[in-house]
Amino acid sequence: MADDVIFENWEKKSVENQKKYKRLLQTVNKQKTYLKLPGLHEEAFSHINCMDCAACCKNYSPRFKTTDIKRISKVLKMKESRFIDTYLRLDEDGDFVAKSKPCPFLGADNACSIYEDRPSDCVRFPYTDEDVLLKRPQLTLKNSSFCPAVFYVLEKLGYE
Repeated sequence: MADDVIFENWEKKSVENQKKYKRLLQTVNKQKTYLKLPGLHEEAFSHINCMDCAACCKNYSPRFKTTDIKRISKVLKMKESRFIDTYLRLDEDGDFVAKSKPCPFLGADNACSIYEDRPSDCVRFPYTDEDVLLKRPQLTLKNSSFCPAVFYVLEKLGYE
């Protein structure tokens, strides 16, 4: 399938294809797929510019792990406790996440003000080049509904 066709109405297609993606994630040959993911990831991002979208930063929050909190608060010249009180809350899983949407570090131009020091979840997102894509299918399905890169990789995997 041509890449330009894949992206036509991708949000609608993603919703329509959730059952197909779920089956794909359950039945795909994991070892072969792990080998394909880095190439598909690169291919997806040759078509997608995150600065055009930033849906992840606008609608969801990464986990801020202890190492992220230490690093970011140091960069912002804040005490860790003040950083937490100012920007974070505990979610239902007991993880620190941003207390506001969009992310408080997202600028009007979709640029991240702490990009070089962003949380590790942000660095790794959308997990299209690693085993998380297959090991956490519910997360992958959710991400495919708002991230064109995840949608792209699942579409490409479905046609191989």
